Amino acid sequence: MSTGEKQKTSAEDMSSSLPPLKWSEETFNDLVKSFKFPDSWGAICPKEGQIAAQAPTGYITLFWDYFADGNFRLPITKCLLEVLGYYRFHLSQLHPMGMVRIRHFEFLCQSMGIEPLVDRFRVFYQLHCSLGFYSIMQRSAAKKILLTLPKSYHEWKSKLF
Repeated sequence: MSTGEKQKTSAEDMSSSLPPLKWSEETFNDLVKSFKFPDSWGAICPKEGQIAAQAPTGYITLFWDYFADGNFRLPITKCLLEVLGYYRFHLSQLHPMGMVRIRHFEFLCQSMGIEPLVDRFRVFYQLHCSLGFYSIMQRSAAKKILLTLPKSYHEWKSKLF
């Protein structure tokens, strides 16, 4: 079996490890309103029991914690797009802690007047994969640039749209 075959996971396989939806349509509508999503984006609340891998054709899955704690905003930033492209995974596969680290790196670079580039990012962080989702971990030999980490994300997979 090749490496690529080992990484393939069907939506059915993933559904057994993913929790049921943990928010209401009202909470979803509050998110859309508070972050001022244009109607043209067509954001939709998933149905009960729907998982991240079941986004309708033409849609991508996003998670509440990207916005609430990860400082994620649409449209996507050039740096985030380049990190996803370099590591070759999709936004919907990113753990919220990875979002926090990428966005924090961007903010630090911008505050110092430095362009946030993937090569600079890789000095501090490396890719980590667990259960089909990717995160960004600090390199052990790198200087720590995110001193206080946010709370853990126990129910993040159940707050998708």
